[in-house]
Amino acid sequence: MARHIYQATLRWSDMDAYRHINNVQYLRYLEEARVDMMFTLAQGEGAKTLAEGVVISRHEIDYKRPLVWRAEPVRIETWVTRIGAARFTLGYEIKDDDEVYATAMSVLVPYSLSEQRPRRLTGEERAYLERFLEPDDKPRAAPRGARQDTVGPAVPS
Repeated sequence: MARHIYQATLRWSDMDAYRHINNVQYLRYLEEARVDMMFTLAQGEGAKTLAEGVVISRHEIDYKRPLVWRAEPVRIETWVTRIGAARFTLGYEIKDDDEVYATAMSVLVPYSLSEQRPRRLTGEERAYLERFLEPDDKPRAAPRGARQDTVGPAVPS
């Protein structure tokens, strides 16, 4: 399947005192790429309702190496790793041809702004998202507070 490609411009003000791009800016780069994919591209390809309301329920970022300011943009590759009835997950890489600076994921929930509540994906939205589907087969840790069963030897009480 295809990945959405976005070229993010690095701003001089994105650097921090350590002379590399601040970690908060990575979320902004992901947002720029996501807006381009969900709002700009989706509207032109029949999934207009994605622009009418999608909220983030979770972000996760793994920083791989420092990114320093330069005039050339950095590439953000975005794809869909999971599609559910009322949520979907995006995977991202912030990278160049030779380096991966960060990998990330976001869980998004379609949201009805008029009703102020989550909603299900439409058929058009699902079809649009399936174009970018690269299933993630890696198990993920349960969210904080979720019950996890453990396997191991019985401990006498």
